[in-house]
Amino acid sequence: MVTATALEAELLALAGSVPDPELPVLTLSELGVVRGVRVQDAGAVEVELTPTYTGCPAIETMAADIRQALRERGVQDVTVRTVLAPAWSTDDITDEGRRKLREFGIAPPRTTRETGPVALALGPTRTLDEDPVRCPHCGCADTELLSRFSSTACKALRRCLACREPFDHFKEL
Repeated sequence: MVTATALEAELLALAGSVPDPELPVLTLSELGVVRGVRVQDAGAVEVELTPTYTGCPAIETMAADIRQALRERGVQDVTVRTVLAPAWSTDDITDEGRRKLREFGIAPPRTTRETGPVALALGPTRTLDEDPVRCPHCGCADTELLSRFSSTACKALRRCLACREPFDHFKEL
């Protein structure tokens, strides 16, 4: 017989293996948005999912994909609950996720390693000398911001001044 803890670990791994709908190179686990799985008394399963930001349009697709993956495993009663606290941070992206972003041509977010609320500003809060956004193509730290928004709201569009290639940068949050 499989214990609830072992089953929860298996289902957590399965839910975490679902690809992100906006960045399919990453799994939801690598993105750090699947927070937990609980098996209820009647065999129902509840998955806790934290969006990358409140109002993220991909959260419904993530939830549907998780439900589908768990149903294919044989779990029919699946609830995906959106959890907003603690808030997701780009620090939640795993090292493997950061590596995959770089290989996919997206500069991963810089790590903040701060606790508590993250101060947001309308302009850049770091200079290139302090913490540069490196080009995922050539690794150069000499890059420029082209647009604060790219293909999704969580990415900015930048260009490398060495190789001249444009690239997405997953913004810090």
